[in-house]
Amino acid sequence: MIVYSECLVCKSNQLQTLLTATDYTVSQQPFDIVQCKQCAHTFTQRVPDQDAIGPYYAAASYVSHSDTQEGLINKLYHRIRNITLANKKRLVQKTTNKKQGILLDVGCGTGAFINTMKMAQWHVTGLEPDATARAKAASLYGIEPLPSHEIFNLPAQQYDAISMWHVLEHVHQLHEYIEQLKLLLKDDGVLFVAVPNSTSYDAAHYGKHWAAYDVPRHLYHFTPNSMQYLMAQHGLKIKATQPMWFDSFYVSMLSEQYQTGKSNLMKAFFVGLLSNIKTLFNPKRCSSLIYIITKA
Repeated sequence: MIVYSECLVCKSNQLQTLLTATDYTVSQQPFDIVQCKQCAHTFTQRVPDQDAIGPYYAAASYVSHSDTQEGLINKLYHRIRNITLANKKRLVQKTTNKKQGILLDVGCGTGAFINTMKMAQWHVTGLEPDATARAKAASLYGIEPLPSHEIFNLPAQQYDAISMWHVLEHVHQLHEYIEQLKLLLKDDGVLFVAVPNSTSYDAAHYGKHWAAYDVPRHLYHFTPNSMQYLMAQHGLKIKATQPMWFDSFYVSMLSEQYQTGKSNLMKAFFVGLLSNIKTLFNPKRCSSLIYIITKA
């Protein structure tokens, strides 16, 4: 179990407990969520360490490690995923100014995104901690991701693009990973990091029931301010942010279930839509954000 006495980002000991969230997916256990008063970095307190957290991912309902389309939420997730895969491909190509290049996808799951980039003639490498997901990537797409620890054995300055789609919040070795990503990136390369935004409108609406807290699997709950602070520590610069419009709907569907114990798709759709409408006036309050990062 990891107990923080100081902020992992800025080392301040000025910490405050924001709320207590429940692991609705696996254990039903409560976990405190703590925020640094100095840099606003927010994190889950008393999380299992890297060797003990595996059982908290052992759930058929954990969609990001599953290819099932059973149930309405899974079906919606996979339909929307096809749209977002195409959007991510265009974003990578446009931002790197390359139609083809070399890509590393960290936390590639069952390989859907790296397959999309492979079909676009990119040279791809995937990293994934879960052996079942790696086997699924091989059977679905003929792609063989490497175990995640191989990130520290890859060649330096190799990649035009490195992507982490909802992965950084799961990484125990936070600073080591970011430093290694910087090393692997070409000097003109681009790092894409997508994470939930704990300052979003839907996070404020659902409070402790906000599904994107996803304790204890989400170790950190990033804000635009804390991401800026974190990347600057490693000589990286956030060049732009990109809203992820669909996330507010998906997160709201799960949050309604957690809050009321039953599905309420109409209300969830309304909350997600309202969150996105408000985000039009303040894009950095979107449910999830893609941070587009380069070497400073």
